[in-house]
Amino acid sequence: MKFLIFNLDENMNSVIDRYFGADKWNIGFVKQSAADLIRRKRFNGKVVWLEEDEAHYSADPFVVKINSSLFIYYEELNFWKIKGKISRIKNFNFSTKQRISGLTPKGIHFSYPYIFEEKSNFYCIPETADAGEVSLYQLDHENSTELKKKRVLLVGPRYVDTSIIYYKGKHWLFTNIDGMLNNLYIYYSDSLEEEFKPHALNPIPVSSKNCRSAGNLFIVNGQLYRPTQNLEIRYGGSIIINKISELSEHSFKSDPDFELLPEAPYLEGMHNISFGNNLIVVDGKRRTHSPITPVHRLLKKVLY
Repeated sequence: MKFLIFNLDENMNSVIDRYFGADKWNIGFVKQSAADLIRRKRFNGKVVWLEEDEAHYSADPFVVKINSSLFIYYEELNFWKIKGKISRIKNFNFSTKQRISGLTPKGIHFSYPYIFEEKSNFYCIPETADAGEVSLYQLDHENSTELKKKRVLLVGPRYVDTSIIYYKGKHWLFTNIDGMLNNLYIYYSDSLEEEFKPHALNPIPVSSKNCRSAGNLFIVNGQLYRPTQNLEIRYGGSIIINKISELSEHSFKSDPDFELLPEAPYLEGMHNISFGNNLIVVDGKRRTHSPITPVHRLLKKVLY
């Protein structure tokens, strides 16, 4: 009888979650260096989560320091919308939120604002799969809420979660095509102004937990690491830190080093990591339930 009641409760919870459940993503941080993360192969303490914003989706965070202030650029998606926007907060406070301008074409879904610095300039490669391109933007020196489009790097398929790093004299760009969970694409160039050439092994076969990018590529003691989303369990299930032992125009070898699991109370997912000065910023997902969720899903189908 107890077993039967347990199964009924479990089935009821599953039905409730299916029809009334929705994802809630938030941003958190740990005061820890990338080198210490590699040494411990885990966080050095609990993730400190921000007080939640009213937006239902605050994810894909990238942290940068500009003029002595910390900023987080991230994807924001409201429960009633279908297309993401890029926003920015200062010093871990959603009350400072500002919308990022300058992204084109307007009206498409924007996400994954990969921010990086080169020669005292800050650049961004946001996900613009709806436009069929990978484009390079530069942050305006006078107004860091405005992006200026510099050039298109790749055109064609729906590239997602594109990440870039300067390593051993070249810029290496890692990307994936939407829906293709076992193919990695690498491109390289001597500079940001020159053509990005395809890697000789493209598409590179990988597992679904080592394919889609999950934040900043980073280097510790000369060793290159690449975070990826573990999609074997579910979307954004966890983060795999991969060690790249071989990378050239004609070769590539990478192996999983360790896994970062979701942190309470956001135990349903973690799929992006970025690094500041002795600071690690991540995102996390939990489930929420509301009686208006079915109405929202119906309206999305009708309106969009």
